[in-house]
Amino acid sequence: MIPKALKQIHPLAWTIIIGTMFGRLVTSMSIPFLAIYLTSTLGVSATTTGLIVAASSLAGVSVSFYGGYISDRIGRKKVMLVSVFCWAAVFFGFAAASEIWMFFVVNVLNGLCRSVFEPASRALLSDTTPPEHKLLVFNLRYAAINIGVVFGPIVGLRLGSAESLLPFVVAGAVYIVYGLVLVLQFAAHRSVLTVRHEAAPPKIREAFAVTSRDRIFLPVLIGTTFCVLGYGHFSSTLAQYLSLTPSLSNGKELFSYMLAMNAAVVLIVQYPIVKTVSRFRPVVPLILGNALVSLSLLMFGMGNHLVLLMAGVFVFTIGEVLMFTMMDILIDRIAKPEWKGTYFGTIGFNNIGNVMAPIVGGLLLDRFALQSGFAVFAPLALLTALGLPFLLAAHRRLTVREAAEGRSDAGVTNHSA
Repeated sequence: MIPKALKQIHPLAWTIIIGTMFGRLVTSMSIPFLAIYLTSTLGVSATTTGLIVAASSLAGVSVSFYGGYISDRIGRKKVMLVSVFCWAAVFFGFAAASEIWMFFVVNVLNGLCRSVFEPASRALLSDTTPPEHKLLVFNLRYAAINIGVVFGPIVGLRLGSAESLLPFVVAGAVYIVYGLVLVLQFAAHRSVLTVRHEAAPPKIREAFAVTSRDRIFLPVLIGTTFCVLGYGHFSSTLAQYLSLTPSLSNGKELFSYMLAMNAAVVLIVQYPIVKTVSRFRPVVPLILGNALVSLSLLMFGMGNHLVLLMAGVFVFTIGEVLMFTMMDILIDRIAKPEWKGTYFGTIGFNNIGNVMAPIVGGLLLDRFALQSGFAVFAPLALLTALGLPFLLAAHRRLTVREAAEGRSDAGVTNHSA
């Protein structure tokens, strides 16, 4: 059934999926090594590095809602083209940076561009895909992300990402190409760019009111904030810990292989996991994923040996897949058609977790990294697990709502998975 379904995917959707793959490849060979570059090459403290890394997520949180909302108001095309070319310029800015404040500024701009472009692109995927194929399309996008991340860290290591800013030049060039391809595709498929809905897009005050009063969406937003908090420690706190801890002499190289293993495991387990969890309401995978990511953080804290660290990556990756494969489907399912971009933008507020991760992690690293890994990661595991009560509440409310609407227990349509 999948080959037949692939033929039904719109060319614009394929452009986003393939562009996402190359975008994440060049991003993962540069951005994840930024913390190591700042700490090891420039000698910046872990706390200051955490603040610089967090700046991207903080900026993203501040505009994510507006990015999705604006794409509902003025169209996906304008929002995506402006943001993708600005994003290319940001990567060239990284390559030109030489002072700490410069890294802070360009990382803020990085977060702004990402949080404007991605909600609009995900909403366009929803616009151009029939309901029976949405699970397939959103998971193809997720697979594309991880194909890029399989190779990105290894390429970045070979290009000297931990000591050089050259990979950022490559990233900027790739995003320029991505933008040019989007220009051509938008020109070829003008008819789908005018989103046809019965109701007009909401005014911004109304959009805030609808999302904040949604009794399922609000606990999902809070719960996934803690999920993202736990997830964010992999590329920030863990990266710095491996480069700082005296018990590991090859921490930088080990981290690049851990990133590649993470992405490779995603590609291996994604399809069977999605096929299994698609039978349930999409909050259930979030609950299981949160618990596993919390467990993996404890394993990282106890992991002075390669085997335990890699086992922690495996557990973390299963949790990641559970948390993120069904996220887009859940948001698409909750939102009304004319509010897709708004909801996809609003869920970006869960990146507050990404803001807090490097800051809290940096404080713990400065205090405990040279003494005890468990003292660093145990508090982080507990913080991540605080999302469970909110996700359980969302699951109960979704069950009640769908029982009242007479919907089945199945999370999504299975044949497109």
